[in-house]
Amino acid sequence: MKQNQKIAVIGATGKAGRYLVKHLLEQGYTIKVLVRNPDKFSTTSPLAEVIQGDVRNYTDVHTLLENCHAVISTLGQSKGEAPIFSQATGHIIQAMYAQHITRYIVVTGLSIDAPYDQKSFRTRLSSRIMKWIFPAIIADKQKELSLLQASNVDWTMVRLPFIEQTEEAENPIVDLHDCPGKKISASALARFLVQQLSDQRYLRKSPFIAGK
Repeated sequence: MKQNQKIAVIGATGKAGRYLVKHLLEQGYTIKVLVRNPDKFSTTSPLAEVIQGDVRNYTDVHTLLENCHAVISTLGQSKGEAPIFSQATGHIIQAMYAQHITRYIVVTGLSIDAPYDQKSFRTRLSSRIMKWIFPAIIADKQKELSLLQASNVDWTMVRLPFIEQTEEAENPIVDLHDCPGKKISASALARFLVQQLSDQRYLRKSPFIAGK
């Protein structure tokens, strides 16, 4: 079944995206990746198709999503650029409607607030620090969640603490109300994101995940 599913990946060359691409390919998925610089995408698998473009350009996003069954985004923020998350998600939602795609999985930080949160003092403190250091980015990420909530797509926004660049294989702790830890391995994150392609427990929800 997986061999018949093509997954659109955004953020494939980032610190989380590289692990996501590796795990998708290991699981037998066909992928299409959107990258601004194809030279930074070193994967040569026949299951991977590269689309050169920019998520800020709707036409590029529409091209990426053609013939895909779901979208996963680990999009990061380039230093010195204006926040891109709400614009990217707006384009993704529009292209999903046009392509009749329903499943969208995206990552964000633990600073983003959802209506059902019961954040601990530690999480609230971390959120306040991030909002103080990166006010425009956090505000744009919050707008991104509002766009998803107003949409008709089956989204899951996964909220994260610090990402470690490791192959740690433990299953993450998942909590809908508060961040359960200080870090998550990039490999564990990748596996969790891929699991959401078939897991419906977190449809239209924003779970926190962290390592043990």
